[in-house]
Amino acid sequence: MPELTIPNITLHDGVEIPQLGLGIVHVPPEEAQGLVERALDVGYRHIDTAASYRSEAAVGAALAASDLSREEVFVTTRLWNAEQEYDSTLKAFEATLSRLGCERVDLCLIHWPVLSESRSLNTWRASERILEEGRARTIGVSNCRIEDLERLEVETDTRPTVHQVELHSRSQQVELRRLHAEYRIATGAWSPLAQGVLLADETIGEIAVHHGKSPAQAILRWHVQLGNIAIPKSVTAERIRENIEIFDFELSEEEMATISEADAAMATEHTVLPASSGAGRTRTGG
Repeated sequence: MPELTIPNITLHDGVEIPQLGLGIVHVPPEEAQGLVERALDVGYRHIDTAASYRSEAAVGAALAASDLSREEVFVTTRLWNAEQEYDSTLKAFEATLSRLGCERVDLCLIHWPVLSESRSLNTWRASERILEEGRARTIGVSNCRIEDLERLEVETDTRPTVHQVELHSRSQQVELRRLHAEYRIATGAWSPLAQGVLLADETIGEIAVHHGKSPAQAILRWHVQLGNIAIPKSVTAERIRENIEIFDFELSEEEMATISEADAAMATEHTVLPASSGAGRTRTGG
C-alpha cells in the first residue's frame, strides 16, 4: 500500500507539526515498538508519548529501526507531575532523552498543571531553558485551565506553542479554543474519538456513510477542519491506517455544524476532570 501524507501546521515559533499523530497512551511498553513501526510504515510522522506511558524507550527503538531520518519524525513527549520543579524537570528531561536515544525532542509538554503556582512556573522556566539549549524544538502544555495559560502569559517569557487537552465533539473546549486563537496557540486533541463513545453516534454514522468513510474518519476529519492537532490511539494495523485516510475528503459546513451542535447538547454525558486537580492525579491519559 502507498504511504500517505499528513499536512503540517506551522506553530507561532515557525516549527511545523504534523496535524495527525499516533497516541500510545495505555499501550503496553512491550507492544509499543511494533505499533510505532507500523505507523511509520503507513505514513505517520508524529508520535505522541510521555514519560508516564513507559514507552519512550520503545519509541526510540522504533525510530532507530526505521529507514527514516530522525528529522523526518516529529516526537512529542511529556513531563510527569512528580518531576515538576526547576531542577527535577531538567533531570527528568535528561532521562527522557536517554530513553528515546535522541539528542532532542520536537515538542516537550508539561503533562498536567499542579496546584502549586510556583511549581508550575518553575517547571515552565526549566522548559524554557531546555528550548534555549536546543534540546527541544518547541515547548507546550497540556490539560491547563484558562487561568493557567493567562498566568504563563503574564509571568514567563515564552508562550506555549501547543496546548493539548481532551477534546472531541462532546467536550469541545470552546472557551479554551478562543483563548488559543487569541494567543496563537495550536490546539491539540487527545482522546479525539471520546474513547470510542462517538463511534456509535447515529448522526456521525450518517455523515460517514455519505462520504464512504467510517465514523472514526468522519470525527477525525471534523478535528482537522477545525484546525486541531488530533492524536488518536489505536493498537490494530487496520485502524492505524484507517485513521490516517482522512485527507481525501471534506465535510461540508453544514456537516461540521451538525456534528458540533448535535454533540454539544450531549456534552454532559462525557466530561473531563478539572485540570486544577492535576497535582495528585494518577491518571495518565493525554
